[in-house]
Amino acid sequence: MRSDAAKKGLERAPHRSLFKAMGYTNEEIERPLIGIAHAHNEIIPGHIHLDKIVEAVKAGVRIAGGTPIAFATIGVCDGIAMNHMGMKYSLASREIIADSVEIMGQAHPFDGLVLIPNCDKVVPGMLMAMLRLNIPAVMVSGGPMLTGRYQGKNVHLVSVFEGVGRVKANTMSVEELCELEDAACPTCGSCSGMFTANSMNCLTEALGLGLPGNGTIPAVAAARIRLAKHAGMAVMNLLEKDIRPRDIATKEAFENAMAVDMALGCSTNTVLHVPAIAREAGVDLPLATFNEVSQRVPHICSLIPGGSHSLQELNEAGGVQAVMRELLNSAFGLHQEVMTATGQTLGENLKKARVQDGEIIHSVENPYHKQGGIAVLYGNLAPDGAVVKQSAVAPEMMSHTGPARVFDSEEEAQAAILAGKINPGDVVVIRYCGPKGGPGMPEMLSPTSAIIGMGLGKSVALITDGRFSGGTQGACIGHVSPEAAEGGPIALLKEGDIIVVDITNKKLQFEIDEAEMAKRKESWQPPAAKITSGYVARYARMVSSGSSGAILK
Repeated sequence: MRSDAAKKGLERAPHRSLFKAMGYTNEEIERPLIGIAHAHNEIIPGHIHLDKIVEAVKAGVRIAGGTPIAFATIGVCDGIAMNHMGMKYSLASREIIADSVEIMGQAHPFDGLVLIPNCDKVVPGMLMAMLRLNIPAVMVSGGPMLTGRYQGKNVHLVSVFEGVGRVKANTMSVEELCELEDAACPTCGSCSGMFTANSMNCLTEALGLGLPGNGTIPAVAAARIRLAKHAGMAVMNLLEKDIRPRDIATKEAFENAMAVDMALGCSTNTVLHVPAIAREAGVDLPLATFNEVSQRVPHICSLIPGGSHSLQELNEAGGVQAVMRELLNSAFGLHQEVMTATGQTLGENLKKARVQDGEIIHSVENPYHKQGGIAVLYGNLAPDGAVVKQSAVAPEMMSHTGPARVFDSEEEAQAAILAGKINPGDVVVIRYCGPKGGPGMPEMLSPTSAIIGMGLGKSVALITDGRFSGGTQGACIGHVSPEAAEGGPIALLKEGDIIVVDITNKKLQFEIDEAEMAKRKESWQPPAAKITSGYVARYARMVSSGSSGAILK
């Protein structure tokens, strides 16, 4: 066993003595040692209950004959970090999470791992570490929050962000917003809707590194506790069979996950995280691959925020496994021979899957959209690509031409939107918000929600070299690469330049001749760094483009 390096033989008597200082018995030390990497804390609603998940996983490991050993890592709540300095640290936390789990797994030679995340950067960070370490491992998330109910409608976190815009537009009272605030987030769990956390938890299941149900079983359901116990048992099975993460996360498995991404209409942040995770598995996933998969996989689930159905309803309809079963009928088909964390192939798993509600999970013959949920746009404004959640764009905004309203920070743009200075037809541009320029590629949920709340969602586009929350809807195009801080074309835009957004044909252009472009490029000067000390300053110096997953060089 791998753990023998720290516990077996005469020379490891001091090591065993330290285990015994914590109360471990000889019997426990002799068994396989299973690390339980978790992100339980008291600042993230998706993580507040992970102590219960940890205990359930421990029970499963013990049932199957192992010794569970828990340790923690950090996490950032994007909602609480939104629209202030904290958001500059959110994406950057992914690398710290990956590094911390890797450090713990190498310093203490566990025989296997169970990873327990639940929110936006914690899931991809732990997956990156899992693939680096490449010891038998399984992930089990804390599960999604239930949707709230207010005035007879389903509500969620983004409803509150949009409510701020509605108050500014005088279509909602402050008292109603307070009532909505109380109702929108009724339970623990990752924020209700196909936002980034739930997107990544669903894709973990689709990739095969989480058990069936990982992405959709509600956080407050007893089934989530049972799933955690099964995850503890599953890692022991993977250890016995010597099935490792890179045996599961093959190129074919990533293609399956991307197909599910398109079918569900997942967050645009998956376009950052999936290539970064794939890189740790030694799999190359160029940005253009997302368009290739999107053209072959229809969008068959209309989930919050782009649609009306909740994660709970998706779970009741059969969950990710049922979606994958339906995708067997698509032009893409899925790779059924890939191995999964159950110890069986995907094809074997899917024999048990059924679509329980055809209103929630449409057939591939009757999709919501013929193409998948995400599109990558190219053009002279985004030579290396930009990303849009096309399944959440109103039909009238799939093609849009309008004047650029240029802002060099999110705060300036937000103030202009809420002050009523943005007009129908405008294209709001928020730049110097990329991985380097942000730094940390901050999410733009506040301005996008304000646009919706102000009633401009079907008449105004928003473009940024930063990124959007998975809760974003509308013609919101992010990850513009190269970013402004590196002198990309978005840095050369001027107020009033005409921008052409053509999502259908995957184009993002602005009207400018080559001579004027060269003149602007020559006069451009890189801005001063916004943060000059600490972790994020180092991150800004080392981070790559959003088009390559914002990985550290």
